[in-house]
This record gives sequence, structure tokens and C-alpha cells, in this order.
Amino acid sequence: MSEEQKRTELSSLGEFGLIDRITKDFPLTHESSELGVGDDAAILNYGDKRVVVSTDMLTEGVHFDLRYVPLKHLGYKSVAVNVSDIAAMNAVPKQITVSIGLSSRFSLEACEELYAGIRAACEEYGVDLVGGDTTTSRSGLVISVTVIGEAEENALAKRDGAKEKDIICATGDLGGAYIGLQILEREKEVFLSNPEMQPDLSNYNYVVGRQLKPKARMDIIHELADLGVVPTSMIDISDGLASELLHIASQSNVGISIFEDKLPIDKQTYNTAVEFKIDPITCALNGGEDYELLFTIKQSEYEKLKMHPDIHFIGYTQSKEDGCNLITKQNNVYPLSAQGWNHFNKK
Repeated sequence: MSEEQKRTELSSLGEFGLIDRITKDFPLTHESSELGVGDDAAILNYGDKRVVVSTDMLTEGVHFDLRYVPLKHLGYKSVAVNVSDIAAMNAVPKQITVSIGLSSRFSLEACEELYAGIRAACEEYGVDLVGGDTTTSRSGLVISVTVIGEAEENALAKRDGAKEKDIICATGDLGGAYIGLQILEREKEVFLSNPEMQPDLSNYNYVVGRQLKPKARMDIIHELADLGVVPTSMIDISDGLASELLHIASQSNVGISIFEDKLPIDKQTYNTAVEFKIDPITCALNGGEDYELLFTIKQSEYEKLKMHPDIHFIGYTQSKEDGCNLITKQNNVYPLSAQGWNHFNKK
């Protein structure tokens, strides 16, 4: 059989299919390796507390475009998206390492601007920069951040803990980061066609901010702890609400129903989506990069959270046989499908 006949395109697997394929032959051999690949972070058992570890990479031309992303914002975001993974385990971040690949077009001043954003995020989330690596890059800027956090064993929330009849909760609002990206891409094209035209983002500050400087919802983690609420499952919304719901459903072996009229969408997100002739519900379900928290709670915990202004109750879990569904305002039922970002999709 020729080499060409053996070739399997990564696009046929998708990001998560690739991860499953290349990590399936790596069993955990150490007692301290409590949870490996497959959640928002790994869990290491070194005694009374659990250590949680997560790594994310941001690459120029895939995750960001320096024609409209300020370096300081990029530095902040590179930390925030990693802290969000620790939040998604109901844990608290403590340290980060930052590794960067730089091409010759970057100056010392540019590096300092990037690290000013990293420092701002470290201060906001209370984490220490404790190491990393620097190297040259022939393909633009590459940033890799590893974050280390900790939690008590009984406080951890993984993707596989949801039970039937749990309540599904989402924080903040959804779809804004995706719409912010549409604005930035539109203004970039206007500028490229006519450099005399300066972008006007004054009417889109909120959605653009959601894209350029997302917040990790550590405030919610601390508030849940204060209220004595431990989610039965949790994940952060990086690839789109529908995708994250399906992760929880798959790993918890449950079905899901969510309600269209319960999805939290900011007014500016809604109006701008309409301006772009995009369905706002589609933005909320599949937009991604909101970095809000999606979690499930026991029904008995509802009273503790029902008055929280930034936690929204969007649906419930059910038997696996009932599937994963969206219930529209007209009470029509449609199966959920993940249509968010796929790193290896050729389209």
C-alpha cells in the first residue's frame, strides 16, 4: 500500500478526534496522575489538595490577527483563557509559565508590550509567572501558556459528574465574542481596501471587548465557594455553547434540553448580529470564545443561586435516550449539533 493511500486527513478527525487518536495509547502509570487528557485540566494528586494543570497555545493567523489585536490585549487574553480552564475545574489558579516564539519583526518594545498585558492578567487573577521559554519562529508569533492551580478534592468539578434532572447554568452572556470578531474583520477589510479609512468601533465597544479582552470568570468560582455550591459538572465556553453541552452530555452519559428563550444574549450582541444578518441564537450556540462558565447543579442548590444576577438557568439534564435538544420559543424540539470552531476543518 502506498504512503498516499495510507494518508488520513486531520480534517476528517477534527480537533477532539485527533486528540483522542494520538493520546489513546498513553495510560496513566503514576498514582499521582489522577485525571489525564479529556477535561479542561489535568488533575494531580499530591496529598490533601489537588493540583490542576492546563496548557493552551495561541498562534498568529489562527487565533489572532495582529492587524487589529493590540499586543497588550493579546498578552492579557493568553493568560485569561488559560485561567478560564482552571475556573472550569472549580479550582483556583496559582502559577503560570509562558513560552513564546518570535520572528525577527518583533522588537524589544513589542515584547514588553505583550508582557505588560501578561502582567496585568497575573495581577487581576492573582497568579505568579514562574517560568517559560523563548525561541525564534519563522511563522509569526506563537504563545503557549501553562497554568497551575489547586483545589480541595471535594471541590473539583469535572465534565463527567452531571446526573439526570440536574439544572444547567450559564454565566454572563453568549455570542458577543463571535460578533466582536465579525466587526474587527469587517473593519480590517475596509482599512485594507482604503488605508485612509480609520475604523469606527464606537458603537461596538462591548462586543469588540468580548473578543479582544475576555474575562475568566474566577468571580463566579469564589462566589460559588462562598455559597457552598459545588457544581456536579463544569466546563468553560470556548468552542461554543452547543459544543460544550455535548461534551458534558457525552462524558456524563446524560441527555440535555435547553430553552431558546433562556439563552443570555446581550442587547448589543443581538442588534449587531441582526445587522450582519446572523441569527443571534446561532451566535450564542456556536460562536465560541466567550469564556463563560457552563455548569450543572443539583435541584436542591437552586435556592442558593436563584437570585444571582449573572447566573442563568438555561435547561436541564435528562436520560441519555432522550438526546440533546434545543426547545424553541414555539416549543419545537431540535437536536443540538456542534458547529463551532474546528481547528482542522479545511473550510
